[in-house]
Amino acid sequence: MPTNILMPALSPTMTEGTLAKWLKKEGDNVKAGDVIAEIETDKATMEVEAVDEGKLGKILITAGTSGVAVNTPIAVLLEEGESADAIKAAAPTNSNEKAAPAPATAAPAATPKAVAPQAAAPAPQSGGRVFATPLARRIAEQKGIDLKAVQGTGPHGRIVKADLETAKAGGAAPKPVTAAPRPMAAGQDAKALSNAYGMEYSELPNNNIKKIVARRLLESKQTVPHFYLTVDCRIDGLLAARSKLNTDAKGGYKLSVNDFVIKAVAMALQKYPAANVSWTDDAVLQYVHSDVSVAVATPNGLITPIIKHAETKGLAEISKEMKDLAGRARDGKLKPEEFQGGTFSVSNLGMFGVKDFQAIINPPQACILAVGAGIEQPVVEDGKIVVGTVMSVTLSVDHRAVDHGGRFCGVGGQRCGRWSGLRWR
Repeated sequence: MPTNILMPALSPTMTEGTLAKWLKKEGDNVKAGDVIAEIETDKATMEVEAVDEGKLGKILITAGTSGVAVNTPIAVLLEEGESADAIKAAAPTNSNEKAAPAPATAAPAATPKAVAPQAAAPAPQSGGRVFATPLARRIAEQKGIDLKAVQGTGPHGRIVKADLETAKAGGAAPKPVTAAPRPMAAGQDAKALSNAYGMEYSELPNNNIKKIVARRLLESKQTVPHFYLTVDCRIDGLLAARSKLNTDAKGGYKLSVNDFVIKAVAMALQKYPAANVSWTDDAVLQYVHSDVSVAVATPNGLITPIIKHAETKGLAEISKEMKDLAGRARDGKLKPEEFQGGTFSVSNLGMFGVKDFQAIINPPQACILAVGAGIEQPVVEDGKIVVGTVMSVTLSVDHRAVDHGGRFCGVGGQRCGRWSGLRWR
């Protein structure tokens, strides 16, 4: 009988994705293991392989459709000898498809009411599937709230935790206050303002990666108490060592300044493990290994592949692994475990001539190091002014998890010292 191909969960946190591209078309024969589509998750574009063999009878979700929920049927696979006529009986209804609007005849039309330009998300229909996050469903079950009577304010009308905070057991949630603008209102206002004043523009749609990065950055700046520490590092010795090592390698590898930074960060975290942590309400999690996330700009947005156990690796190994990870990040081919996690982040804009900047912490990590360009400038050496190459680095720190006073590491009861441990002398 016809088999539904479902939207897969490509990472533990994935709830929806964008069907970026179909690599097979209707009528094509498919074998188990064949790549049939590309799915864009919150961080990467990943390939979907067929688990059964047969013929792709019908594509239910077209390429480019975003917000497709996990486990939503996206296509129908026919077994040998079956015809497309069998699909109608097996194909699911639109109740599982987020993008499918409710039929116009499902309920009598209500009398239109005047609404503000930024209309609230549509209320859930009394019948059919109710879209709510797992957390919202759990809270509703505990409080005895009927989700069908709750109006969702999340993406596409999805019910989220905030919608249930003031809802009464067995009753509906309070009516939304139209005076309070939703987060999207600023963007909508910008568009309305541009139209009103005849400002020409073109719309560049935001993909899943950009949306997730924007949400996480906003959450980080609103909920994480940042403080910043900047030091100037004279790197003439580093540059000389890099030049010598690259010459001695005779093309076997080519080290970058960023490779040295990754290694220095990894060793500094071992020397000062109190910075290799994450904050939770119950405890500070102190990590054993230095898993260094490195910010990489891609055509789809920012992604942070991880050099795991970096303290155990040499410069050549770090350089080779970083080039491989960065290349696959730009192609959207990273595996979830290669960019999810990490204990500390590095963001380097020195190659663009940026002298210094302050990076935003990547939760749940507690620190991120912003690396600037190495610039020749006057420095004092043995009481004389000489020309040296100086690189500014700024550490952004989650003040909840790390403070700048001395503290016990929790490693054998030893004292960690102060921030001088991160100056890589």
